[in-house]
Amino acid sequence: MKMLRFDPSDAIHPAYGVTQDQLNSLYPRLLELRREWMEADSAPPVSDENLGSSKPLNVGFYRLPKEQLDDYMTRREASELGRVFKVATALKDVVDAVVVLGIGGSYVGPLALMDACCDPYHNELHRGPRGSKPRMYFEGNGLDNDTTQALLSRIAAGGYGDSEIEKRWMVIVISKSGETIETVVAFRQFLGALKSNLKDDAAGMIAKLVVPVTGTTGKLRDFAVAIGCEEIFTVPDNVSGDFSVLSSVGLMPAAMLGLDCMKLLEGAVAMNEHFETTPPAKNVVLQYVAINHLLEKNHGISTRVLSVWSKSLESVGHWYDQLLSQSMGAGTGEGTRGATPLTVVNTRDLHSRYGQHQPGRNNHVFNNLIVESHRTDPLDIGTCDLNVDLLNDIADKSLDHILKAAIRGTNEALHQDGRPTTDIILPNIDTFSLGQLFQMLMIATSLECRLLGIDPSDQTGGPTYKSKMNNYIGRK
Repeated sequence: MKMLRFDPSDAIHPAYGVTQDQLNSLYPRLLELRREWMEADSAPPVSDENLGSSKPLNVGFYRLPKEQLDDYMTRREASELGRVFKVATALKDVVDAVVVLGIGGSYVGPLALMDACCDPYHNELHRGPRGSKPRMYFEGNGLDNDTTQALLSRIAAGGYGDSEIEKRWMVIVISKSGETIETVVAFRQFLGALKSNLKDDAAGMIAKLVVPVTGTTGKLRDFAVAIGCEEIFTVPDNVSGDFSVLSSVGLMPAAMLGLDCMKLLEGAVAMNEHFETTPPAKNVVLQYVAINHLLEKNHGISTRVLSVWSKSLESVGHWYDQLLSQSMGAGTGEGTRGATPLTVVNTRDLHSRYGQHQPGRNNHVFNNLIVESHRTDPLDIGTCDLNVDLLNDIADKSLDHILKAAIRGTNEALHQDGRPTTDIILPNIDTFSLGQLFQMLMIATSLECRLLGIDPSDQTGGPTYKSKMNNYIGRK
């Protein structure tokens, strides 16, 4: 299987504050961090003078893919992954729709997997063309009355056929703490609707059609036990919600969609092996960290743009936005030094953000996310007898050809105005490549936090808005 690649060459220039000598000077520190990482247990204390106290090295997510694969090979159906497969296999012939309730990393990770790997119009397809895989919808990620009402109406309407299966739906509710108000409010609403949908079958079916993914303790787990859920999946204690996409948080929805979860985890393991064994100058994780860190430190690059060149990867960008924002903005004071992430989809967003990105303030780096090989055959522009649009001279060119020209032209235009760019190149869009990409960005984020002296698990600044909101709704 092919590995993703990272090309930082268009960001290495004295004008950007990044030279080869500066990279060489940073490599010893990166190797030290890698050594710490490889020697760490799940969450041991690691003393670091930049952090001011002993803090755990955030490696729980790192070990998780291999642990899950090994556990599956040993215990099969009794393992967490085996149970995921068992539930997904059993329910695909019972329901035609899944409502995934979650917010933050509990929502955008599963959405990223669906958007990247499924047909863009998956939910509009009839059951046959979907391969009997359910439609999938996402809520519990906000407090919007109209979208909630619309989804309740949509799932009540059923699928595109008249069978009993097409009238039935289920809920996957994801919350590690079990206390996030957007998700728990939605769960109460959709649980009530599910009971109404099941009618006389509710008592026997609710336990099967509600699948919680939560922490080892908490209110959601207690609720799941109280209603007798047949399966409760666990986010490990040493894996935070923002780093949980390769746990059951992402695996359970992905398995319901028929995605290859084994390849997803194998891709992550392959990235781990690359990270552990490859020298810094060729190591995609260490290079990505080094380039972006030096751009921020030496050139004041405070906005990190993930420039996505495939619409199906937009939600992957939004997943990375929340990962970087939550991690780099963790804590208070010096912990606010991290770059601000922004996802754009090109060429679409070139028509709305050009003035901000090229002639605007020079405080952006553009990390391109490029797909080398698409799933479908190239679509030619084609000829037209009228030729009013004057395109017949390029009629034999494909959309892919024009896209590659747009990538090259956009990069050259940015360089002309002194804007650094890098390229993350995915061989194709499949779960193996996505496993690599998720793991690369999670490792890179955690390592960069160490460089900046930030503890990504410190969310002390986060609950302020929550406490104020609770006051206004009459809760203490």
